[in-house]
Amino acid sequence: MSNRPERTFVEGFGRALAQGELHMVYQPKIRLDCGALTRLEALVRWDEPELGPVEPSRFVPLAEKHGLIGPLTEWGLRRTLNQWRAWRDQGLDTNVAFNISAVSLQRLDFPDLVERICNELDVPTERLVLELTEGATQPLIKLMDTLTRFRIKGIGLAIDDFGTGYSSLLQLRQLPFTEVKIDRQFIRDLPDAHDCCVIVRSIVDLAHGLGLTATAEGVETVEQLRYLRTIGCDVAQGYLIARPLEADALAGWTAEFDQRWPELTS
Repeated sequence: MSNRPERTFVEGFGRALAQGELHMVYQPKIRLDCGALTRLEALVRWDEPELGPVEPSRFVPLAEKHGLIGPLTEWGLRRTLNQWRAWRDQGLDTNVAFNISAVSLQRLDFPDLVERICNELDVPTERLVLELTEGATQPLIKLMDTLTRFRIKGIGLAIDDFGTGYSSLLQLRQLPFTEVKIDRQFIRDLPDAHDCCVIVRSIVDLAHGLGLTATAEGVETVEQLRYLRTIGCDVAQGYLIARPLEADALAGWTAEFDQRWPELTS
């Protein structure tokens, strides 16, 4: 991408953020022991007028590079927590997960900002989990104090895409995570691929041994879900359960999934 197209793209994203043209969708995560909704992962979406839907993997790195990640993070967090409050008022009891950038963690006041937003919007901090990709966590060893402050405030920390980096065990040992999300590439070939079965079972056992929740990403088949249940994985998300939903679709999905659950596990 040349400088001019990148600059034009970033300017367009900045306008979209400033003018409220971004929106959030939410992907359910369910408990594998009973099928109950346990959390919704908030995901930012941008529909660019000429390009159409733009993947976060494209605009988030540019937001980090060009100083827009702070405004994007605060906007997304406020939108997500406001939505949690709306669900609570509707009688839908759940938790939310929100993805953050390693760049945001370089702000010394970032944990205080997150706590302040929770307090402003009347959202208990224990209802929020912040997710970080495994690759992003590699420089975070230096930010142990910042991450620990999140835990002191009752905010959970999940390591996303676990198993794809090179220092996974060190990160789990040194950083105060509460949840491990197993990368979808290991889930994809379950239960037929013996090596994937061994890896996933080992990650689940490792997570439990460290007192962490094990979550499987990218669950798309009944066979995958049933295998994950047999090895004691705690939580699952993926297209078998639900694609990312608009906020007002949650109540309908909950009723529909409650009816599907017995068929998925029988």
